[in-house]
Amino acid sequence: MPTVLLCSTSDLEGDLGQTLLWRDDIARVVATRVDYARTLAVAARPQMALVDRDLSGAGELIADLRRDPMTRPLSIVVMGRGDFDAGELDLLEAGANAILRLPAGPEWDDRLVKLIQVPTRRETRFAVHFEVEADTGSPRTSGLALALNLSVRGMLIQSSLPLGIGDDLDLGFRLLDTDPPVAVLGRVVRQAKGERFGVEFHRFAADGEERVAQFVGAFATS
Repeated sequence: MPTVLLCSTSDLEGDLGQTLLWRDDIARVVATRVDYARTLAVAARPQMALVDRDLSGAGELIADLRRDPMTRPLSIVVMGRGDFDAGELDLLEAGANAILRLPAGPEWDDRLVKLIQVPTRRETRFAVHFEVEADTGSPRTSGLALALNLSVRGMLIQSSLPLGIGDDLDLGFRLLDTDPPVAVLGRVVRQAKGERFGVEFHRFAADGEERVAQFVGAFATS
């Protein structure tokens, strides 16, 4: 049974009661303070933590969960009410996977299914060549980026070239110097500080997906 850690001082059933989080086959544990949340994150071994954006110490909690090897694989979702808050970028930079707005809408379940199954990521450093797909008739922009981590679903890159949320990218990179390059179509889905961008993979060429899975899996089992 999957376990979800809810970190908030609010009673969330009114906001989340219609989502998959309130199904009978989901175990829920609740922390109203960040110190207790850290304890539960280790003791209850949840697959996902949902952190209220307005919880005191939310950023520190997220950073701590990412630093600790026991909790690093957690999928972390920030729950935010109202309009976008600039402080949410700090929470993404601290290690949150996504921000979802309260009250929960019909898109929540699709997002949660993907997030609760966040794949293993491998911390790495290698060059990535990319081209930004442009409208018909417009020149394509190309550049080089540094990959900071990698999974079979996407990567975090650092690039001095300004990218925008929703940009489609043709990416090419080598997992090992002696290997042929991996080619994949991706999309920018988030932007963090330090010229960092989260890219979600959509379509691999040839055997690229299998090679990435083997590369990341070898790290996870070593």
